Amino acid sequence: MPTRFLHTADWQIGRQYGQFDDEDAVLLAQARLDAVSAIARLAAERQVDAVLVAGDVFDTQGVSDRSVRRLFAALAPYAGPWIMIAGNHDAALADSVWTRARALGCVPDNVHVPESTRVVALDASRIAVLAAPLTQRQTHDDVTLAFDSMQSPEGWLRVGLAHGSIEGHLPDSVDATNPIASDRVKRAALDYLALGDWHGMLRIEPRLWYSGTPEPDRFRSATAGHVLHVCIDAAGGLPEVTPIKVGRYVWQQRNAVLALDSDADMLAAELDALGQHDVLRLVLTGEISVAGWAALEATIDRCAARVHALRLDTAGLAVVPDDDDLAALAADGYVGLVAAELNAL
Repeated sequence: MPTRFLHTADWQIGRQYGQFDDEDAVLLAQARLDAVSAIARLAAERQVDAVLVAGDVFDTQGVSDRSVRRLFAALAPYAGPWIMIAGNHDAALADSVWTRARALGCVPDNVHVPESTRVVALDASRIAVLAAPLTQRQTHDDVTLAFDSMQSPEGWLRVGLAHGSIEGHLPDSVDATNPIASDRVKRAALDYLALGDWHGMLRIEPRLWYSGTPEPDRFRSATAGHVLHVCIDAAGGLPEVTPIKVGRYVWQQRNAVLALDSDADMLAAELDALGQHDVLRLVLTGEISVAGWAALEATIDRCAARVHALRLDTAGLAVVPDDDDLAALAADGYVGLVAAELNAL
């Protein structure tokens, strides 16, 4: 019988959204917790053998006790094994959010949180999870190196669980700390390597994936908002990986260069198609007439009332009077004189 598990990461519980209004920020933070509940329900519905969480469960070490309790309560719909490791945001320090969670007594018996790199054996499903929690926020050592020498029972699946940057496969802008060798799957004879840290869903190779964050949280992560359902027939078999959407909000950035009023009309049609689950950053550059801007501004105001949140950047946009605008200003005396001079310019 195939082995099935869910791969998720970067829940970032307790994240703050200071760039938004308080009302919008509260709902965005709640959506992260709701995504965890959705994952738990999905795990129960699909009767998977385990849920693997590849780091950054919490956004900071200082997340409130209430948020810690709410996080573990959200796991309740799935009674099977959860294995979650610390990432760079919630590193397993001597005094951390994890030690506080244990002191609060809110970590259920079916939740495994290894404090150091070791094998977590799931006897019922014959899965050996090679887990590598981060014990400091940043390291230049590859914490998965130990996987190469870790032993597991014959015939069991070998599944790696880690948090960091695959060398040579992520954009140069990504923090170079917490490196993971690109050939770790081969060197450690892994059937699958579940990674966290990159917030977009990303396939590096058939056995190596980033799940991305289950609830989008930034404008540049177009593939965020999923959990991965992984199915492997037997040890050595290729995994079948199916992304499942669980995120609520859709974050997107639109860059519009305006030259004609017709450009604004096309943009207005796009904005009118957005709804309550959209989080939008709108960057406007170029030039627009006074009348064109008045019409577009009204459309933007309607859009802001309809979408969940809208951030507007008009620093690169110039509102330039056209002939019709200047004609409307025509009058006797000083105003008429200024209008004539502007028209001449």
